Amino acid sequence: LAALPARLGRALEAMECDPNVGAIILTGSQKAFAAGADIKEMQKKTFQQCYRGGFLAGWDKVATVRKPIIAAVNGYALGGGCELAMMCDIIYAGEKAQFGQPEILLGTIPGAGGTQRLTRAVGKSLAMEMVLTGDQISAQEAKEAGLVSKVYPVDKLLDAAIACAEKIARNSKLVAAMAKESVNAAFETTLTEGNRTEKRLFYATFATNDREEGMTAFVEKRKAKFTDS
Repeated sequence: LAALPARLGRALEAMECDPNVGAIILTGSQKAFAAGADIKEMQKKTFQQCYRGGFLAGWDKVATVRKPIIAAVNGYALGGGCELAMMCDIIYAGEKAQFGQPEILLGTIPGAGGTQRLTRAVGKSLAMEMVLTGDQISAQEAKEAGLVSKVYPVDKLLDAAIACAEKIARNSKLVAAMAKESVNAAFETTLTEGNRTEKRLFYATFATNDREEGMTAFVEKRKAKFTDS
């Protein structure tokens, strides 16, 4: 998993630049979405190596992609795997999925946003319990806590994620990026700053052809034909 950010970053960069891509799906195997970092690799690392080398710094690339990303999680999403899922915009889970931040059991703590994104997603109490005990939660528990959007049978998960991605992609890609930025502002700024961001982006949609087309199509009772402009 340590080499994943570079490979994933290149793939995301290509999809970000592709005008035909309206949404992105990240998924793994039925056994694991991503199990976590290579413990043997981490075992001999020193503070100096981590600090100077920016260990795990590349992970945030996933969170900076402007196109919507759906995580389709089957099996285990532990440690870095859970952090990777939380960097995505929507999480769909297979009914057997398990989420956790077990770093405490290794004598360390999450290092790729786990303590921050998990707390924002499920609240302080559950996040603290998971981080301090290393306990895992099921897909259903994750849904009830707000970490996961929907839970599906294992064999239906990917189809559901694709259906969601296709639905998103039918909208204006330009406006979808604005909507994503605005929602993310709720997690990254104060309420006042978030409202300011939302208002700025709302006004910005009025400079787009897609906003004009969307409203015109609604008034004329027809399907909008967005041009992503």
